Parts: sequence; C-alpha cells; structure tokens
Amino acid sequence: MTRHIAASLFAPGVRVRHPGQPDWGIGQVQSVVGARVTVNFEHAGKRLINVEVVDLQVVDDGSRDRH
Repeated sequence: MTRHIAASLFAPGVRVRHPGQPDWGIGQVQSVVGARVTVNFEHAGKRLINVEVVDLQVVDDGSRDRH
C-alpha cells in the first residue's frame, strides 16, 4: 500500500481491525504519518502499524446508512 493510499483510507476516527491479531479487537485510528498509522485497540492499547506491511481492515459499522 502506498503512503498516498494510506492517508486516504485511514483518517483519525476510522475504525479498523488487524487481520493477524483478532484478539486485539476493534481499533480507532488516532493519527496517520506516511504509511504509519497509530491505532488504539480495545484489548491491546495504542499500536503503531505500518500499513505497507499490515493490511488493516476498515470496519464498516453501518452508521452512514442510518438517518
């Protein structure tokens, strides 16, 4: 994943899941600097993830469909 894509997909507040660490739970993006995304996970706390190495999955909670 390029840095440009990382910045566009992962913005502060976006909820994500780490595919290799399901026990970490859902995380919320805190910041994005280049390909490095800081995420605060429910069960693992704050982690720095390089999205060029880890393919974080965006969690769609469906809130955009509610009115």
